[in-house]
Amino acid sequence: MKAWVYGEYGSVDVLKFQSNVSVPHVNEDQVLVKVVAAALNPVDFKRRQGKFSATDSTLPTVPGYDVAGVVVKVGSKVKDFKVGDEVYGDINEKALEGPKQFGSLAEYTAVEEKLLAPKPQNLDFAEAASLPLAIETAYEGLEKTGFSPGKSILVLNGSGGVGSLVIQLAKQVFGASRVAATSSTRNLELLKSLGADLAIDYTKENFEDLPEKFDVVYDAIGQCEKAVKAIKEGGIVVALTGAVTPPGFRFVVTSDGAVLRKLNPYLESGKVKPILDPKGPFTFPQLVEAFSYIETNRAIGKVVIHPIP
Repeated sequence: MKAWVYGEYGSVDVLKFQSNVSVPHVNEDQVLVKVVAAALNPVDFKRRQGKFSATDSTLPTVPGYDVAGVVVKVGSKVKDFKVGDEVYGDINEKALEGPKQFGSLAEYTAVEEKLLAPKPQNLDFAEAASLPLAIETAYEGLEKTGFSPGKSILVLNGSGGVGSLVIQLAKQVFGASRVAATSSTRNLELLKSLGADLAIDYTKENFEDLPEKFDVVYDAIGQCEKAVKAIKEGGIVVALTGAVTPPGFRFVVTSDGAVLRKLNPYLESGKVKPILDPKGPFTFPQLVEAFSYIETNRAIGKVVIHPIP
């Protein structure tokens, strides 16, 4: 099969396009997915840079966590999916501990049934591929804070892949009383369109100096030290990256198809929408360009690779 592969850790230059990679073996609890679209996440480039080398799978690696595609083969113990089903998911149950050697940036990927869900019927493959890791991170992070109806939240980097979904889930699924979010000037209107009651321009205001404080700060950018200054007494900060300052805590997602199934009705009703960066989707041959772009940290929503190949 055709796939992108790297045999050493490093910059985008280590990524090589190959057309003779073996199709991955399918275990009894797995399905083989013909990949139609995949998305990039910060974990993809941090992994490629060798930041998780101690717990990584062996090299060479086909990168990619997020997938949307069609089931072409099922293992003997698979119950919920059959050949021809359209599915989506994050193929790595643990983001950093032993992720798959053969990821989603290839024609085919093998993935455990429990990590997948039926693709929402109203979304195309590119939209579906943009969601799994980010929406699971958004949902599970909110759950870990004990977020519940009537609480207020501040989302740092509200225009990013995770942040754009935290805003929507906090409002539509968890019943937030008030949602604030930060972005640069150009993305303030996007924040409001996603449901933010207060859009904060971080180029002009320091969120930690505002008089208003919040029950939860969802830190998707790595500013925990400032974030803890923006919470109410008894409040909490969930941090995805960077150093952690108490009462903040580090959160790393565990992939679970059940979360996607739970959220499918919100996606199919249009209450929660995928946000794709307007520069994309990038084609399969443009993968290096797509990685270079996501590594600028300027992407809006998600960077998607489609079609594959």
